Parts: sequence; C-alpha cells; structure tokens
Amino acid sequence: MSGGQPRIYMASLGEILEGRATDIYFVRTRRVAEKYGVGGKRVRMEVHAYSLPRGYEWAVYAGLEEALALLQGKPVTVYSLPEGTVFERKDPLMVVEGRFQDIILFETALLGLLRFSTSIATKAARVRLAAGRGKTVLFFGLRALHPAVQPAADRAALVGGLDGVSGVLSREYLGVEPRGTMPHALIIVFGSQVEAWRAFAETFKEETPVIALVDTFWDEREEALMAARELGEVLAGVRLDTPSSRRGRMRDIVEEVRWALDIHGYKHVKIFVSGGLDEERVAELRDVADGFGVGTTIAAAPNIDISMDVVEVHEDGEWRPRTKRGKLPGARSIVLCRGEKRIVRLGEEPEGCEPLTRKYLEEGRLAQSLPSLDEIRSYVLKQLENLGLQ
Repeated sequence: MSGGQPRIYMASLGEILEGRATDIYFVRTRRVAEKYGVGGKRVRMEVHAYSLPRGYEWAVYAGLEEALALLQGKPVTVYSLPEGTVFERKDPLMVVEGRFQDIILFETALLGLLRFSTSIATKAARVRLAAGRGKTVLFFGLRALHPAVQPAADRAALVGGLDGVSGVLSREYLGVEPRGTMPHALIIVFGSQVEAWRAFAETFKEETPVIALVDTFWDEREEALMAARELGEVLAGVRLDTPSSRRGRMRDIVEEVRWALDIHGYKHVKIFVSGGLDEERVAELRDVADGFGVGTTIAAAPNIDISMDVVEVHEDGEWRPRTKRGKLPGARSIVLCRGEKRIVRLGEEPEGCEPLTRKYLEEGRLAQSLPSLDEIRSYVLKQLENLGLQ
C-alpha cells in the first residue's frame, strides 16, 4: 500500500450491482462450485433473523426496495414479506430462488442492505412508540454515518414511523422536504443569541417554522423567554440541546421552561428536545415536550442479525429440504389465518388464510408494483398501534 491523493472510500453502484461488493470467500465459493459442477444447482436461500438485540421482541423489516434493485435483472425469483412488516425472531423474511452461482456473490450486499435499513427502522419505531403518535420525532443522525448512506438512513428512519429527516439529499432521493432548526455554531459566530434568532427568522419565516435554539450561552429558561419576547408570534418553538455536562435532570429543565413560557403568555411556543436521546429518555419526556430530535442512537442502532442460508436444493426433479444444523430446513412463508400469523412451507396456502409472503421478482422481473414510502410508513404505524402506540 502506498500513499497518494486523498479519496472517499465508497463502492460505486456498478460495483454493487455486478456483485463485486462481496466477501472473498463467496468469490472462491463460486469458483469451486462452478469447477465441480454444482454451481448450476437450483437452491432456495432463506433470509431470517434467528436472534434479536437484548430487550427486543420484534423488529421492522426494511430495505426490501433496495434489495430488489440489487437482484432485478438477474435470473432469480424473490419471495418476501412486504417492507415495513413487524416480525419476530426466526420469522422467514425473504426467499431467493435460482442457481447457486447466480445468487452467492450477492449475499454480502443483500444482507448489508437489509441489516442496515432494518436496524435503523426498528430503532426508529421503538422511539416512535416511546414518543406516542401525537409528538413530532425527527431524525438528526447523519453525522454518525458515512455520507454515502445518508438517503438510505433517512428512508429507513421514515419507514420506522418518524415524522421527518434532516438530510438535504432526501429531497432528491425520497421526495421529502428536510426539516431542522439551527446549530449552536450560528449563534456563536453572531456572538448574540438575539441577533442570530432575528436573522434566522427574517430569512426563513416564510419557508419553515421558526424554532430557536435556547441553550448556547445562558440558562435555558432565560434564553427561551428572550426568544419569545424578541420574536413573538413568529416563534413556533424552542429547542433544548443542553450538553450532558450541564444538563442535570432534563425533565426538570423542560418543566421549568414550559412554566416560564406559559406564565408570561407564550403558551403557543412549543418545546423540542434533542441531544443524546433514546427511547427511554423520550418516554420520560413525552408528556412535557412537544417533539424530539433523535440522532446517534438511531443511526448507530443495535444490529438486527439478519442471515441467509440455503434451505432447499432442487435435485432429481424435486425440492429437497437441506440446511446446516441450527436452522430450519425447507423454504418457509407466512400466511395470515383469521388475523393470526402462521408459518408454512413456501407455496402452501391453507384454506381461509391470506399469504403475507409475496412474490416480488420472477426470474429477475418485477412481479408486482411497490408501495410508496408514505404507504410503507402508514403500514408500520398501523402495526405499532397494536404494540401500544397511542
């Protein structure tokens, strides 16, 4: 390895779609399989999560659209749960059917796409559940991620039920208008909270709700009142992003700011909280705060351990269940029987049951239309209601 000009290390779209974004052992596996005449065998490879992070009883399946984009045009058939489905440990999420040699190079990228989005969507859904339906929750976690994956992260956060994202690229990639307020840096370069708030309001009051950051130099209560007196009805809300070294008990700070605003006639001013939040802290604040900005804990969400295994091999004209120990042999699917989930062999449709697992690709061709991001998010929120979202 030698030095040279600096570069940003990211795989190109072409490298990903060609199967070059993979592990070396899959390249060697393919060579051996082809050399000894087994690469052409048809297999069914099932995608599932046999374990979930500690304390998790469910997860939100996300990343299907990208997975289909990866496999579209290749000689494979894909069965999958709809994107946004809330699943439990060991549920079958996807089955990829085709020749072994046509699938194996894409396992790394496929699992990477599904794990990344599912992990973020699941954490976002847990935060959404903690906040409750009536509270605004925005995703502010891009600084915790490689910039190449910003649109994917924003999309996964929205799939998980959040109300908005901050990424500018999401306007182009997702058709979503980014949301956000102002950083401490703006106030610091002005050298005055009031001047910074005034300048922001004058510039953006016709474009976005004016939310003043009120913890840069002075006490949060005093800065909140300063902003309210300066901006009046123009001020939609204040944001508390108090650093942990000065925070104390955040709930006490929020209650103090709320009381002060109310008794001085500023009941219209909402309070938003950000900085180091997770679902537990959001739950503690949801009855006193109006909204939340959550970043790192969603961006760096616990990984949902999705894996992919051969579960059937086509030999002598029939599908034969076969997999490694510790995994269930035979490709599976999920059906709904009177609203109850039931796991059956792929292709089985018990009488009176509705298939939840659907065919999305047939020999590389899209087999059905895909839902919009709004439709997926609504699907997730409906399922979260059954988990206690109010």
